[in-house]
Amino acid sequence: MPITLLIAFFSAFSHTNSMLKIETAMFEKFFNRFEPRDLGAEKRGSSLDLGQAQYPRGRRKSKSRLTADRLICLTVEQKCDLAQRELEETKEDIQQMKENSERILQNYLAILEEADIRMVEVKRAMMEFDKDIVKTITKKKGSVIASDKVLRYMEDRIRSRDIMKEKIRLKNDSLKVQKKKMQMQLKQKEELGEALHEVDFQQLKIENAQFLEKIDERNQDLLQLKLTVGNTLQILNFYKKKLQYATTLATHLVKDIAQKKESLDKIAHEAILVEEEREMAEILNKKLRRQLTEYKVPPVLNYVHEKMAVYELENTLKIWERKVEIAEMALQSYLSVWHKAKMASHQLQALLPEQETHRGREGL
Repeated sequence: MPITLLIAFFSAFSHTNSMLKIETAMFEKFFNRFEPRDLGAEKRGSSLDLGQAQYPRGRRKSKSRLTADRLICLTVEQKCDLAQRELEETKEDIQQMKENSERILQNYLAILEEADIRMVEVKRAMMEFDKDIVKTITKKKGSVIASDKVLRYMEDRIRSRDIMKEKIRLKNDSLKVQKKKMQMQLKQKEELGEALHEVDFQQLKIENAQFLEKIDERNQDLLQLKLTVGNTLQILNFYKKKLQYATTLATHLVKDIAQKKESLDKIAHEAILVEEEREMAEILNKKLRRQLTEYKVPPVLNYVHEKMAVYELENTLKIWERKVEIAEMALQSYLSVWHKAKMASHQLQALLPEQETHRGREGL
């Protein structure tokens, strides 16, 4: 058997097992609610019977009979009936719990409200006591007037408390009278309701049917309005998205327009500069054209003469360059001779003083 099939069987068996556990828990709850004692006695008796029952020798239950006893179970209708009863009981319990919790909550809220009112009254009384008594006592310590004021304040508070009690008692009496009146009215209504005829019931049924038809019409109108509201919301969302896209596109276009304006301003400035350059180039072109129109080509003989003059000048330049080279060479030779003569003169000047000193020594 493949593993996937085993897994499927296992999941199915686990699901059925969980469902059986839920049903068993529900049945036990049902029986414990209605007959807890009898059920406990039956369980104890069945356990004792199962534990202590001894079959005579040679008589044993067959397997088929045991399986038949085990397979005896409730039908689907009985299960549904039990589940319906359990559901109703659970709903009643929940409703009762809600009512009890609401009652407890209302009591707590009333207690809190009473405590808040009491706290406000106590604070007001403390402020009045501080204002009327404590300040005067601090100003006039040990005086008889302060103690009289305290006693008078306490008497006033007791008197106001008695007046409040009397008002509450009168209000309670009036509420009791109203309660009696309401009970009498309810009794009268019940008596009148018992005296109603079948015609009145038929008329009430007809009116009820008419009102139900009106309610159905109103529900249909409400459903139609809900559908229209849904459609309008869808259309509104579509137009909102469209508006958002349009706003984003508008912002993008505004940025593009600003960039294009900047580029247009730059182009206009460059166009002005180009126009100025064009005007200057046009002026230069006119000047050159005028020079070109005024220019005259010289004759060929002048060109030949000029060429010969240039050639002669180049020859004279070469001659003079050669002469300069010769002069430089002569200058160098003259400089070397002059340098040698200068050295010789220095040597002679150095020798002459020595000879004179030698002659002087010989004369001595």
